[in-house]
Amino acid sequence: MSMTEKQFAVSVTNLRKRIGNKEILKGLSFDVESGEVFGIVGPNGAGKTTTLRILAGIIKNFNGDAKVFGLRPIEAKQNGYISYMPEDAFPYEKLTGYENLDFYAELYAKGDKELKEKYLKLGIEIANLGERIYDKTAEYSRGMKRRLIIARTLMVMPKLSVLDEPTSALDVESAVRIRNIILEMARRYNMTIILSSHNMLEVEYLCDRITLINDGRIVANGKPKEIIKSTNSKNLEEAFIKLVFGDQ
Repeated sequence: MSMTEKQFAVSVTNLRKRIGNKEILKGLSFDVESGEVFGIVGPNGAGKTTTLRILAGIIKNFNGDAKVFGLRPIEAKQNGYISYMPEDAFPYEKLTGYENLDFYAELYAKGDKELKEKYLKLGIEIANLGERIYDKTAEYSRGMKRRLIIARTLMVMPKLSVLDEPTSALDVESAVRIRNIILEMARRYNMTIILSSHNMLEVEYLCDRITLINDGRIVANGKPKEIIKSTNSKNLEEAFIKLVFGDQ
């Protein structure tokens, strides 16, 4: 039996977005299954962040169709289905790590004290900062700040997490920690995660399936291993180069 739209966590059909005279997205179509870690990848300027922002309910005006669990992204966002982490997200540096998590737990729990405590406990577990959770985040390394932001995003157990470059500019240890967190949360809570990354080896490791965008169009879609095989490549990085720039 073929899947219908209602059985997908995310369904995108002929998605188009124009900013001024420039068409950023030129008819994207793809689906994301529930509980899947799905990658949206491509070179700079391909339209990745625009796509993520549409799916997160941040960009409201676009052409084509996008549904998140059967709802328009803005409706899914209003219902608390979506948690979004932009690439340039940082914690409030005048607050401690604990206070940052407490603030967001309060915001998402909407007065439910038991739910707030559940979110806060999970956030502290995800961040895994030990006693440093009680220090001002201005004193944190970039990796620690990123872990806190990941915790803030995932602790509310959204149906869909949208992560824009979650390991951007991090050292190896911090990047590995965050990758493990993403996989653990997807498995533990059957959470659907959509992410972008410039690190193709990371994408190959993390993602069940990907869509590769170039100049606002999809040039490949499927499991990383399938794309590697179809391009006769050694890994996803090599496949990416072939698909975007041609054989080098």
